[in-house]
Amino acid sequence: MSKDKSAKPRKANEDAGAAAAETLVTGCPGPAVLVRPDGGVIAANARGAAVRALLQRGDSPEIAALIATAVAGQSVANGTLSLPGAGGGAVQEITVVPVLSGSSLLVLARDLTLGHYVRDALVESRQRYKDLVEASSDFAWEVGADGTFVFVSPRGALGYSTADLVGRRPAELILDTASDAPVPFTTESPLEEVEIWMRHADGTQACVILACIPLFDDNGRWRGARGVCRDATEARALEDALARARYREQLLGHVVSTFRDEVEPRNMLSAAAAATARALKAEGCRIYRRAPSETFDVAAEYGDADGFKVSKSFLTRLAGAPGTIDHETARKRLLAAATRYQDTVNGAVMLWNAEEGGDWKDDDYILLGDVASHLGVANAQIDKHEKIVRLSRTDPLTELLNRRALLEDELPRRLKRLKRGGRHSALFYVDLDNFKQVNDAHGHQRGDEALLAVRDMLIKHSRPGDVIARHGGDEFAMWIEGITEKVAVKRARTLIAAGRELAHFSGSQKHPLGLSVGVALYNPEDGESLDDLVARADAAMYTVKRSGKSDFEMAPHPTKAAEGRAAGRDR
Repeated sequence: MSKDKSAKPRKANEDAGAAAAETLVTGCPGPAVLVRPDGGVIAANARGAAVRALLQRGDSPEIAALIATAVAGQSVANGTLSLPGAGGGAVQEITVVPVLSGSSLLVLARDLTLGHYVRDALVESRQRYKDLVEASSDFAWEVGADGTFVFVSPRGALGYSTADLVGRRPAELILDTASDAPVPFTTESPLEEVEIWMRHADGTQACVILACIPLFDDNGRWRGARGVCRDATEARALEDALARARYREQLLGHVVSTFRDEVEPRNMLSAAAAATARALKAEGCRIYRRAPSETFDVAAEYGDADGFKVSKSFLTRLAGAPGTIDHETARKRLLAAATRYQDTVNGAVMLWNAEEGGDWKDDDYILLGDVASHLGVANAQIDKHEKIVRLSRTDPLTELLNRRALLEDELPRRLKRLKRGGRHSALFYVDLDNFKQVNDAHGHQRGDEALLAVRDMLIKHSRPGDVIARHGGDEFAMWIEGITEKVAVKRARTLIAAGRELAHFSGSQKHPLGLSVGVALYNPEDGESLDDLVARADAAMYTVKRSGKSDFEMAPHPTKAAEGRAAGRDR
C-alpha cells in the first residue's frame, strides 16, 4: 500500500493556519471570534466568549447576516447588536473582516453600552430641560450680538410666530420704556422677575414677567442674552379687578356709613347725595323718592345743577331699566340708577358732570348701582318712618292732626315763630252738639260719617297754611294765622251757618246736630302761654254749650280772663 506523500505538508499548513488564527484572535484587544464563511467558529479569545456562544447556538441572525454580507462582497461589514441583560442589557458594535485570503472571517465586537446610555441620557436630559422651560414659561428666547432675536420658542410668543420674531428687535414690542432705561432683552447683568408691558400681535397690551442672563465671549465682550418670559396679563387683570373692587367697596362703605350715621331720617338723603358725589368725583348728585302717584320727587340734591331738568320720559325709562344708565342733557353727562326695595322701584339716584368731563368709567356704573341698592333700603326706611310719624301725629279716621301733634308740636312751633313776626292769630275750638244721639239712633258708622263731614266743612272754610286737628271725640280745633278779631268773628259765624247743614245726621229733631265754637285771639305781645290760650278757647266753647249751643263765643282778652279766674278763686 502506497503512502500519501502530501499529507504531512497539508497537516503542517493546517497547523500553521491554526496557529496564525490563534495568534490573530488572541492579539485583538477586544472581543474577537474567527469563523468560517458558513459561520462556524474556528477560534475566539476570552473576551469574545459571549459572541462565540451566540454563534454556536445560532441565536444571532444579525451577525450571520453581516458574515454573509462580508463573504459576498469580500469586504468589511458593520452592524449593531443588542444583547439582553441586567440594567437594560448591552449594545455591541459588530465588525466582520475577511482574513486569511478569505478562507475565514474575523468577527470583532466593541462595547457601545456606555456611550449609548450616555447619549440617551443626554437626549432625555435635554428633553426634560426643554419640557421644564416650556412648562415654566410662555416662551424662551435668545438675542444675538446685533440685538435681534436669533431664537424664539417654536410656538412663538404674544400671538407672533417664531418667523415673525426672529431677526426683529425686542424694543419694537416693548411699550412705555423710558429713554434712559435699559431694554431687558439686551441687559448686561442677570435679571429676575422683571415686569414689562409688550404689544400683543392683536394690538392689545400684554404684561410679561421676564428672567434672563447675558452672554459674553472669551474676551468678555457681550454677545447676546437668553431668557424666558411668562405672560402675566390675565393675572394682572385679575389683580387690577380685585384692587378696583376693594376700592369700590371702600367707597361704598364710606357712602353708606355717612348716611346711615344720620339720626334724623330727613337728613339721610342729603348726606347720601353729598357722599356719593364726592366718592364718584361728580359735580353733583340728586336723589329722588317715588310718590304713590308714581311721580319722582326730588328728595335731596348736592352740587350746582345749573338749572337743568330731567324729563319725565327719562325717569320713566330709568324706572324700567335693570341697571345703571347714562344720558346727556343740558350740557351735562348724567349717570343714573333706580332705587328698589323688594323689587319695587321707590326712587332714583343721579350724578352729573360737565359734558367735557369725559365718559363715565365702568367702575362708576358698578359703584352707583351698589349705592342705589342701599338707597332703596334707605328710601323704604324713610317711608316707614314717615308713616309711623304720620300715624303718631294724625287721627286715623279723619287723617287730621291729633291732639298731641297739635299741642306738643304744631302750635308751639308756630307760637315761637309768631313771637318774631308779631302777627295776630286765632284758635277755634269746635264741639259737636248732640253727637251722642247720632250714635245712639243711627250707629257708630253714621257717627263716623258725621265726623268726616265736619272735617270736610272745616277744610272748606280754611286756607292753605291753616291747621286743623281732631282734638278728641267730637271736638275739633282750627288755628288761623294773620287774622283780626273782626275776621275771626266773621269766620265763626260762617262755621255756625255751615254747621246747620249737618242736621240730616241728627239723632232726633229735638236734638239736632250742630256746632258750638269758642274763639281765642292770640297777640304775641301779650306773652300768653299756650296753655292759657287753649284754656281760653276751651272756656269760650263751654260757655256756648251752657247757654244753649249752636253758637259761638269770643274768649275774653287774656288780662280779663286772668282777672276773672282770680275773682273765682277769691270767692
